Amino acid sequence: MTDVPPGPAEGLVAAASLPGVPDEFQRLWTPHRMAYIQAGPEPLREECPFCAAPRKPDADGLIVARGETAYALLNLFPYNSGHLLVCPYRHIPLYDDATAEEVAEIGLLTQQAMRTLRRVARCDGFNIGMNQGSVAGAGVDGHLHQHIVPRWATDANFFPIIAKTKALPQLLGEVREAVAGAWAD
Repeated sequence: MTDVPPGPAEGLVAAASLPGVPDEFQRLWTPHRMAYIQAGPEPLREECPFCAAPRKPDADGLIVARGETAYALLNLFPYNSGHLLVCPYRHIPLYDDATAEEVAEIGLLTQQAMRTLRRVARCDGFNIGMNQGSVAGAGVDGHLHQHIVPRWATDANFFPIIAKTKALPQLLGEVREAVAGAWAD
């Protein structure tokens, strides 16, 4: 018996049939990212987005939970669906600038974010961290923020490595609604 390679997956379009120069690559079109790309290293903002977010309604600021000294919100440019940030309300750049109360609440909000994401997103693990200063990769280096990135055993693929593209299966508004709704549970 001869092994026959599997046929094309149902619903996939052969790249060679698409307009343009034919090649073997499929395209993942993400035109909504163009505003961020065209803005260059600094996103389109005149003020700190982490100072502005708490002044907005929660849905507009992508806020999922508010504490006394810190709050949690969705990342506008997520690595994965459910990528949360925990920020102090005060505009401080570094972790060692935070008060003991801010450090404690950032920790508590991070723990609650993890519990909530496990329930809502059924993730298998997390990347948690802070980039301190632009040299360390902080996109907003003037306002302290901690990343909580949910990870799944099945989410590793070549897009981020080869194409610098991340496929996100849910819209930010849907994710914010699900996480905010489950936060207190």
